[in-house]
Amino acid sequence: MHTEATLAALAEADPEHGAVRIAAVTTAGEFLIPDLLASFRAKHPGVVLRVEVAPRGRVWPMLVRHEVDLAIAGRPPEEQFPARVRAVAPNQLVVVGPPDERAGFDPARATWLLREPESGMRATCAALLERLDVTPQQMTLGSNGAVIAAAAAGLGVTLVSRLAVRRELDAGTLVELELPGVPLDRPWHVVSQPDPTPSTRLLVEHLLAVPELGWREPRR
Repeated sequence: MHTEATLAALAEADPEHGAVRIAAVTTAGEFLIPDLLASFRAKHPGVVLRVEVAPRGRVWPMLVRHEVDLAIAGRPPEEQFPARVRAVAPNQLVVVGPPDERAGFDPARATWLLREPESGMRATCAALLERLDVTPQQMTLGSNGAVIAAAAAGLGVTLVSRLAVRRELDAGTLVELELPGVPLDRPWHVVSQPDPTPSTRLLVEHLLAVPELGWREPRR
């Protein structure tokens, strides 16, 4: 607690020597924010960055409880809570599988590889299967990496952010599979407390100022 209080006091006096506590959903933590944090730290080496990567079901409660300064995830929950969207970036969800799934792909007969129960991706995949009115065989593997590796090994198909499988798609170990209504647009959101700390504002300003990171201010 003493360290947290010291960092908070430093941040108010000098944003370049404060801290930013970040919670990110798994896909964002693994594939989206490393470049952001690396470029930010190169420019602002005095700011302490603390990152927790967790499923969607844990990320938003951390922001609500003021355990983090920023949440990086998909769409914020529908229920109202005191927070503000600071930036958004494009994100598309695609269905992928091994190359031999492409010919005659049938979502009802494929094995669908799922993330852990608290994952937003799992919930979105369940909604997609319900919309398609199919009840296929399913296998839960948990982590993002395990699901992608299992799909590449031929164990089944999965719904995933295109960002997470860009290397596999480029290499041809996975292919996109066509389904009605897919890809799904699910933009990334950076959400902060209503009154962010000076160091948090510094990070938000950075991500909006670097075009190659792909972030923009949300439409009001």
